[in-house]
Amino acid sequence: MLDRRAINRATLARQLLLQRHDLGVLEATEQLVGLQAQLPFPPYIGLWARLRSFDHDELSKLILDRQIVRSSLMRYTMHLVTTPDLLWLRPLLQPVLNRAQKGFFGRQTEGLDLGEIAAHGRKLLRGKALTQVQLRESMSERFPGRDPLSLAYSVQYLVPLVHVPPWGKGGSVPSTLAEPFLDQEFVSDPDPKQLVRRYLAAYGPATVKDLQAFSGLTFMAKVFKDMGDELEVLVSDTGQELYDLPDAPRPDGDTPAPVRFLPEYDNLMVSHFDRTRVMDDDVRKRVCVGAGIAATLLVDGFVRGLWKLKEQKKTATLTLTLFQPLSKKDLKAVEKEADGVLRFAAPDATTREFVVE
Repeated sequence: MLDRRAINRATLARQLLLQRHDLGVLEATEQLVGLQAQLPFPPYIGLWARLRSFDHDELSKLILDRQIVRSSLMRYTMHLVTTPDLLWLRPLLQPVLNRAQKGFFGRQTEGLDLGEIAAHGRKLLRGKALTQVQLRESMSERFPGRDPLSLAYSVQYLVPLVHVPPWGKGGSVPSTLAEPFLDQEFVSDPDPKQLVRRYLAAYGPATVKDLQAFSGLTFMAKVFKDMGDELEVLVSDTGQELYDLPDAPRPDGDTPAPVRFLPEYDNLMVSHFDRTRVMDDDVRKRVCVGAGIAATLLVDGFVRGLWKLKEQKKTATLTLTLFQPLSKKDLKAVEKEADGVLRFAAPDATTREFVVE
């Protein structure tokens, strides 16, 4: 039987958060099944928190070399994933993206042939990259009288696109067709069992609902059942049935968990239906507000505060809002880790300040 702390430690071990690891960026990104990348900088902080010798330029180079790509994937949000993972994840998750198009833009595209929207989008993007603004304008010419933004986003959901590097420089990011850009083809019949294995290796042990919350896919219970003895079935102290890989790490609940500052949109915060393995429900309401996911502080493996980084001229200030007082020992560890965050995130600052609220 697994209690909350044991589940927490198992998850942190797979999330590379019980210690910093000597992994390359490519290997870490694969282990995590990607990094949510709604904003440009959070993936860098997320990797810095997990890797012993993370080099900012290593991730940037992998993106430029097309070994890591940015595309709409899990929960129809932007993720950085390895190119091999994109090739099976995108077709597997296409139903999620189709559902998102219908939910967000179905009314605006009512009466139009979605296949025609997708085909015209492909035609426009064949052999070139377009910004969101350019795609809107071109789609409007073909479908006059329709909302340009809805047309452009419909293409993004219906057609596998990738963002063309470099991105994160400000302004609209150009997109292009994924397969020609990568000179590789998508897997024609991706196996959902592969997602189960990869998810459990990164986020397990977990329930069927947890995987569905991570991916946006539904009707996954049969997939788990069909995997039979390949998966181990565990029980939590609250009676939940948890699936896991037999050889996955499950450290003792008393295993020390170091202080970590995690960035906005870190997948650890949103990849389970039951998020109590890392935060209480009242904390979740402060971390996950609308579509936003705040940057968080982990102490003893659980969310204990929120943080923001502000740069003004040559001064960088990290402001931490604690949910409860910390012991002197924990606060000292937090101060040390905050100094590391400031040095990594604001290397050119001449003044670095850490403020606790």
